[in-house]
Amino acid sequence: MLDIRDLSGLGEEVRESFSEKNAARDIVLAQSRLLIRFCAETIRAIHREDFDLAREKLASATEKVAEMLTAVANYSDLYYAGYTQDGLKEYVEANLVLALVTDKPLPGPKDLQVEYSTYLKGLGEAATEMRRRILDIIRNGHSSEAERLLASMDEIYSLMVTIDFPDAITHGLRRQTDIVRSVVERTRGDLTTSLRQQQLQTALQQLSGKVDSEN
Repeated sequence: MLDIRDLSGLGEEVRESFSEKNAARDIVLAQSRLLIRFCAETIRAIHREDFDLAREKLASATEKVAEMLTAVANYSDLYYAGYTQDGLKEYVEANLVLALVTDKPLPGPKDLQVEYSTYLKGLGEAATEMRRRILDIIRNGHSSEAERLLASMDEIYSLMVTIDFPDAITHGLRRQTDIVRSVVERTRGDLTTSLRQQQLQTALQQLSGKVDSEN
């Protein structure tokens, strides 16, 4: 209980506590912006197949995550704030895109020190990034690599569609799941068209070769 005469002392405690929390918030905001930038640069390097640069940028992102988590260690509300979780989601996405493209095992939520909902949203965004990768591949002709990546997208969607809980629990995962479904369907259509075009081209080449040989 507080005596009315103790309010000035309470005020001092409150100001000190809020000052510390505000300083932590400033750190998290700054690191989150840097984290998102490093993750974007990681994904850009992956699409350019500069994997050494991608790993370098991802290492810088990992440092920012460590700094963020240290800053919010005593403030759960700052940890769950949108700017913190958005940065962590981008970090998940960058890690998973690198693993998917290089055909390596995926790091899990515990490996990346994130909540399940954040991980799943990052996983969904990584799946949509695979569409860009597949389109880049099929510009040079159909390949088994594009098929592998589409299969990975299917596996991701198959997981996400089973997580049927309210948005209050998953923090908007349902919308992300719908986006992944749409992207998977469009990518499958593009890949099917690419395969048919390649089959037709092969058939025409074979026919042309047969005609030439008969002449």
